[in-house]
Amino acid sequence: MRLREWYGWHFPEMGKIVTENLAYAKVVKLMGYKTKAKDTEFSAVGVPEEIALEVRSAAETSMGTEITDEDLANILILSDRVIELTEYRASLAEYLKLRMNAIAPNLTYMVGELVGARLISQAGSLMSLAKHPSSTVQILGAEKALFRALKTKKQTPKYGLIYHASLVGQSAPALKGKISRVLAAKLSLCCRVDALGDQAPQQQQQQQQQQQQS
Repeated sequence: MRLREWYGWHFPEMGKIVTENLAYAKVVKLMGYKTKAKDTEFSAVGVPEEIALEVRSAAETSMGTEITDEDLANILILSDRVIELTEYRASLAEYLKLRMNAIAPNLTYMVGELVGARLISQAGSLMSLAKHPSSTVQILGAEKALFRALKTKKQTPKYGLIYHASLVGQSAPALKGKISRVLAAKLSLCCRVDALGDQAPQQQQQQQQQQQQS
């Protein structure tokens, strides 16, 4: 992260103490110069007391160089930007989760909101995704590799975007193709239920995932 690189010239030891990027940016914004670490109340930004003690101790023996007021001003602007973007990303993730659970609950339950949203985006809409056969859902997102394989008469891809689903990504390499084929068949059914039918109850969603895992 660029903020760690910039502030690391002034206080390099803090990079190993505060590992989370959002917490690091908040500490930089709150503390400013490392000489103010002793008088800074780190609990205001949610930093545990033991980490705050390590930061104060490291600030007293820090080997970092001194920085000017202009340097600190630019670092604080960057820290504000990091905090803003991190919080915006979290809000987008929460919004995506809520929308996917409302629009495609069965698809979301099987592969998660992120992979489900990518599949819908690649197909164009939920209705378009529901119209695709399972063989198309399986390689959706790998069109370039498919046409290149057909042109060169080589082996076609076994999976596309569904590779990022936990069931496929965490399986053994020899079983990825089979699992992606079974998962694509289940996803094709889930999309049709979400697009054309009533919302399935939670018990039906759990039963679908249990059948897939078995």
